[in-house]
Amino acid sequence: MYLYFIRHGQSENNALWAETNSNEGRSHDPELTQIGKEQTRLLAEYFKGAMEPLIKDGDAYPYCTPIRLTHIYCSLMVRAVATGYILAQALKLPLLGLGDVFETGGVYQRDPETGLKVGLPGHGKAFYKENYPKLVLPGSMNPDGWWNRDFEQLEERPERARRALKHILELHGGSDDRVALISHGGFYNLFMKALLGMPEQSDHWFTLNNTGITLIQFTEEWVQLAFCNRTNFLPVELVT
Repeated sequence: MYLYFIRHGQSENNALWAETNSNEGRSHDPELTQIGKEQTRLLAEYFKGAMEPLIKDGDAYPYCTPIRLTHIYCSLMVRAVATGYILAQALKLPLLGLGDVFETGGVYQRDPETGLKVGLPGHGKAFYKENYPKLVLPGSMNPDGWWNRDFEQLEERPERARRALKHILELHGGSDDRVALISHGGFYNLFMKALLGMPEQSDHWFTLNNTGITLIQFTEEWVQLAFCNRTNFLPVELVT
């Protein structure tokens, strides 16, 4: 299996932080900005024509082959769904929602009086049906809102990343599938630490820019990290 871990395009919250260095006024589930949409359009063009280095049969040196994605998954947060939807439409593939690959914390907003982070329901089936009708939702999804939980605490997150990695391997491990996973920067760090067997609360941080791509190849013998945070398909002014 070849796993392309991709961060969503720039969101309204990303732009807010870049402009103000503050979360004041953040959305609990932000949309893509115009920059984010353009990043995602270029991401789709990249996947339509790019060649990638892949390891085959234990060779020490990679060879190049066209990318032919077979599956596209996304978290159920709007910025990831919107990114995945543009990519899936361009490549004429289904977009499959995954419940466990959301950003750390879940869907929440800070209470202005107490300062506590309060969990919110998240969007329900009707929202996705109206706005992203070709998104394939998980069968277990709550129709009234996919989150419907308290703010996700730090100690809950590493196990979720391990569970998501295990699930993807159960679905595609041992195959030649080329899988794109559209997710988030915080979750990417959890996922990479689970993959590499790193301490859960280590101080290491793996940077992943908006629409940045990390390619991980799983073989019977090893896990090959081919590249991290590739953004060469974006002009410099669109790297966020």
